[in-house]
Amino acid sequence: MSTVVRRNDGESRYEITVDGELAGLAAFADHDGHRIMYHTEVFDAFSGRGLSSTLVAEALADIRGTGTRVVPVCPLVAAYLRKHPDQNDIADPVEPETLHWLRSALS
Repeated sequence: MSTVVRRNDGESRYEITVDGELAGLAAFADHDGHRIMYHTEVFDAFSGRGLSSTLVAEALADIRGTGTRVVPVCPLVAAYLRKHPDQNDIADPVEPETLHWLRSALS
């Protein structure tokens, strides 16, 4: 099984593929120097393989590499950060104004 995670800037998401087939995604919105991670999913046909952890870990590594900070609106990303406190140095808390901006940007 070959898994690849890549950032798709055109779709504003990270994508994970398994043997070339799209298996899941982690959607983001960039705002004010932050990458707001707001939705992550692994498609049913690929569940149970640990792909969500791989997807989030690779996304955070990419975010770190760009010097951007992450805001974990997505519960899965927030849970990953709780389990991996060594990644918290690039994370900022979810603030009401961030949620307001995100709702406006997505509508």
